[in-house]
Amino acid sequence: MSERRLFAFHGVSRSATTDGEAGFGDGTQSCAEFSYPASCLIAAFALSLVVCIVSPSFSQDTAPPPADNPPANVSEKQELQVNWLYGSFVPKDVPFKPLTVNQRWKLYVKSTYTTYGICIKTTFFTVHDQITNSPPEWGQTGEGFAKRLGTRQVQFIVQNTMTAFGDGVADWEIRYERCRCDGLWPRTRHAIKRNFVTYGGPDRKLRPQLMPYLGAFTAGVTAATWQPNNPDLVVKGYQAAITQVGVGIGVNWLAEFAPEIKRTLHIDKK
Repeated sequence: MSERRLFAFHGVSRSATTDGEAGFGDGTQSCAEFSYPASCLIAAFALSLVVCIVSPSFSQDTAPPPADNPPANVSEKQELQVNWLYGSFVPKDVPFKPLTVNQRWKLYVKSTYTTYGICIKTTFFTVHDQITNSPPEWGQTGEGFAKRLGTRQVQFIVQNTMTAFGDGVADWEIRYERCRCDGLWPRTRHAIKRNFVTYGGPDRKLRPQLMPYLGAFTAGVTAATWQPNNPDLVVKGYQAAITQVGVGIGVNWLAEFAPEIKRTLHIDKK
């Protein structure tokens, strides 16, 4: 899997990958190279921060609030929106209803195969790998580029597939719903929280957001199986899963504030 270090903000789409290098190429250490005590301290700090942000939600009404001024007739297109950069989402004014099996299938196909931005994203990360010559054994040749392109595409497909399948079996929500709230911090807090919890079941109660991390781990292990020098599969998997933490938060934040960003950049659709 590719590590989204170069992601200036994340999904992938809400997805994360790691690139098979032992270090970061600038003298710093990768997750696998940290000493055990240092890793424990970092993990404990991150877990404490997550608990402080997420735990209040479980003491409140956990069902998602209703949409603001919902339209009289909501089309399936409005419910199954996918952005190539930050993935599937539910706008603030669209009711947040459970997905049917058919809708989940349509959303999976759209998110994984038919959205044109998927190709852009795959090419973008492939070009980065080609320029940095990662892994170096593949060389900066046409053949090396083809191997990296195929690896990236497989990573994205595996992660999206595992996430969609897991959420479907558990009947958990795969989309990000924009906060039915106002203000920079409440909306930012919502974006952070939703990287660790989701809604599920007929009661729409909060559930742990496990599937993106399972998808990232699986994709990292899968890609590592054909990388040179036989990298440790478990290490590659957990590096990808850890990377998903930052990537997921960044992607959710983009999804949350995309309308304001578009207005600022004057790229609203007319």
